[in-house]
Amino acid sequence: MTYSIVARDPLTGRYGVAVQSHAYTVGPIVPWLEAGVGAIATQAFVNVGFGPIGLEMLRNGWSAEKVVAALVAGDETPEQRQVGVVDAKGRGAAYTGSACVPAAGHLVRDGFTVQGNLLERDEVWRAMAPAYEAALAEKLPFSERLLRALEAAEGQGGDVRGRQSAAIVIVDGELRPTRWRALNMDLRVEDHDQPVPELRRLVNLWEAQALLDEEGDAAKAGVSEAERYAQARRRAPEFWELAFWTAVELAKRGDVETARREMTAAVAADARWRTTLEHMAQVGRIDPDLAAQLLSG
Repeated sequence: MTYSIVARDPLTGRYGVAVQSHAYTVGPIVPWLEAGVGAIATQAFVNVGFGPIGLEMLRNGWSAEKVVAALVAGDETPEQRQVGVVDAKGRGAAYTGSACVPAAGHLVRDGFTVQGNLLERDEVWRAMAPAYEAALAEKLPFSERLLRALEAAEGQGGDVRGRQSAAIVIVDGELRPTRWRALNMDLRVEDHDQPVPELRRLVNLWEAQALLDEEGDAAKAGVSEAERYAQARRRAPEFWELAFWTAVELAKRGDVETARREMTAAVAADARWRTTLEHMAQVGRIDPDLAAQLLSG
């Protein structure tokens, strides 16, 4: 009742799962990932246990093929299940039970799997692999490749019942000392008439914000803070949260002129940013005199 892609990015080592379904809140059910371990999508008449059990097997060094075989062998009704797995070495394996509702099937390619069931036609799941591979050949960002796989499936008709929810989760190739930092992206569209376009919008906002992360890809590549902020504003001009907090930080560092320009733009877009700044000044999160300067433009 879903289509998905499970992949390991050969450029960064990250793992990702992207999924869409005509089912409410597909995000908490289908994708299961762990940094440095691998990724799983469990779907059809879903056995959610495939997720945590499969990850435990991957942690113990099992290959994707052995994980899929073990999950299927241990299930009471495997013919109703569908699962895709990519392990720590980027090996993929998948399974589609004989009782999965057509159109249903899967493909296993180098470093990723695609799978789907209860789809409008077989071309839905088949279209995902070439879309992902073409985006990989262009060296597009991992999230973009995953989105293009979903969009290719939608372009062929998608879920036979229509569309409702979607999700994308990406984790690092290695577990960081601070575990939460290993979660590279986690976005869900729980209920929407166009979940894949909405998911793309959310990914764009996430990546605009990530440009300001001092431990993010752009910062590590040596892109200056000023240029990263400019890129973020160009990428998501409606994301006034970025403008507000950047203005606050710039003001604290002494660049009041630039800060005032950004704050003025945010307040012009929505007067509630003025109130937000005033409230922050009341509790000392920003110096009241500095806040007044920011609002004097």
